[in-house]
Amino acid sequence: MGVNYNKLWKLLIDKDISKSQLRYITEIGPNTLAKLGKNQRVSLEVLEKICKSLNCSFGDIVDYVDEDIKKIT
Repeated sequence: MGVNYNKLWKLLIDKDISKSQLRYITEIGPNTLAKLGKNQRVSLEVLEKICKSLNCSFGDIVDYVDEDIKKIT
């Protein structure tokens, strides 16, 4: 199982916010931003900070990807 943050990157583009601006307004570290860029898991606290800062919900920034189904198709 995995996660995909493509929705987050699209939302940042729509809101004209850079990744460095996101780091600043959410107070997340560079390693956390790197994890997001690699579609790795981050804490729920990080996702909450992002949602609060961007005034959105989890579904607006992350998708669940079932790796088993992805391999079949």
